[in-house]
Amino acid sequence: MKSRIKVRPTKSVLLSLRRQVVALQHGHDLLERKRELLTRLVHQRLKRYRELRLTVREALQGAYHWLSIAHMRMGSTQLHQAVLGLKPALSVYILPRSSIGVEYPTVTVESTPIQPVGLMWTDASFDEARQRMTDIAVLLAQLGEAETALWRLLTEQRKTQKRVNALKYNVIPRYRTTIRYIESVLSEEERNTLFQLKIMRGELEMDQGGQAIRGPELV
Repeated sequence: MKSRIKVRPTKSVLLSLRRQVVALQHGHDLLERKRELLTRLVHQRLKRYRELRLTVREALQGAYHWLSIAHMRMGSTQLHQAVLGLKPALSVYILPRSSIGVEYPTVTVESTPIQPVGLMWTDASFDEARQRMTDIAVLLAQLGEAETALWRLLTEQRKTQKRVNALKYNVIPRYRTTIRYIESVLSEEERNTLFQLKIMRGELEMDQGGQAIRGPELV
């Protein structure tokens, strides 16, 4: 049995609790719709996140394959010298975005053309590794955006689910239990009042009529 709210069993309290139950039920319905929307978004984001993870894993394998070839052909010293002074190949812009009250970053990545390196001892594998690493950076930025959005939506979905459960299984039942209790108390008081009025009315009629006269002519 759900515990009651500690309030006085009066009509004014009863009316107030009824209004509050209506408001709580309305809030529960809104939270339930929000939870459904968040659940749908989480499933959509989860599908996108899994696809990106698979793409990134395959792209990383190819990029490190070409990097290992360039390292084998050029050596670590020449690789280090070849990248000195190179400008960043990416421009990253991060802006906030909101969906159903959940804020997460939106990442936009713009890649610039690969800057040529005028060193005679560079190898074609070096340019291929650079291009693949640039592509990997773009994919990783997209994966980071998808992962951050997914976890924030999932966290909000879990919070909303807890609030829905709290209202459905704890708060609203306590209010309704209290309302039924107050209704029963008021009903019992009303019956007691009617019974006392009936007794008082009978005593009053006896006092006004004096002693009852019994006879065949009286009904």
